[in-house]
Amino acid sequence: MKLSVVIPCYNEEAVLPETARRLREILERLLRDGKIAEGSAVWLVDDGSSDRTWQLIDELGRASPLFIGVKLSRNRGHQNALLAGLHCADGDAIISLDADLQDDVGVIEKMVDAYGQGYHIVYGVRNNRQLDSWFKRWSAERYYALLRFLGVDVIPNHADYRLMSRVVVAALKEYGEVNLFLRGIIPQLGFPSTRIYYERGERAAGESKYPLRKMVAFAIDGITSFSPVPLRLIAALGAIVFVLSGCTSVWVLAIKLFTDRAIPGWASTTLPIYALGGIQLLSLGVAGEYIAKTYMESKRRPRFFIERTTQVPRSP
Repeated sequence: MKLSVVIPCYNEEAVLPETARRLREILERLLRDGKIAEGSAVWLVDDGSSDRTWQLIDELGRASPLFIGVKLSRNRGHQNALLAGLHCADGDAIISLDADLQDDVGVIEKMVDAYGQGYHIVYGVRNNRQLDSWFKRWSAERYYALLRFLGVDVIPNHADYRLMSRVVVAALKEYGEVNLFLRGIIPQLGFPSTRIYYERGERAAGESKYPLRKMVAFAIDGITSFSPVPLRLIAALGAIVFVLSGCTSVWVLAIKLFTDRAIPGWASTTLPIYALGGIQLLSLGVAGEYIAKTYMESKRRPRFFIERTTQVPRSP
């Protein structure tokens, strides 16, 4: 089968030469072993980088037919860059992974073997988080638990390292939403799937392109793009507060009418105001997040534009 490997790249000039070297070795070995066909290639998608990433991609594309470059017109974010590569790649099976080499590229062969066994989706799942900080490990575990509680079907400890067949990619193209959370969309597609476990390593070079701010925004997208549960929790919270407020009102009225212990105080006035005010602001914030998503989706704006692609060398 013809294999395509899609890699989104954003300011990856430090790690890209090593990434290209390792992938070239793997693809050449798979070609020699007859596991993949001629025409298999690595699709490098430049997501509006400001360093020499595109120059390196262009050089790789001109030097070898194993590398094909796709340059987006501007930075559109990791998920859109990945989707652009999936749309452009022409393989019978497409593997997506990041450029930083933290994902073990050695399991690509296992993914190809699993595809040969009839699986349309092969998830690359890290088997531990020992290299993460305590906070990142704890927050990731809580986040996956929260997604499952909200009814979002995700694969724990799986990011965007996966193999998909051409049939799966065609189904994915039917999703036209702007707020992309691919690791939540892919499990919804169905199709026979399996998991390949690997040990995640250190970043080979360069710096992470996902600081805390982007990670939090991505996490919120994962929740609000797939689950209406937060809105329902607001309704439940409002009902609970309404019942408690009614009970408190009855109690205060009883104190006023049947005892002489009713002393006007600061707490009895300010605490309910602050409590209800906080609940209202939180509710408006959550509802506003969904309204903003609806606003962006209703515009139906294109998710990316391709500025140019590299020229593939022709054999004489």
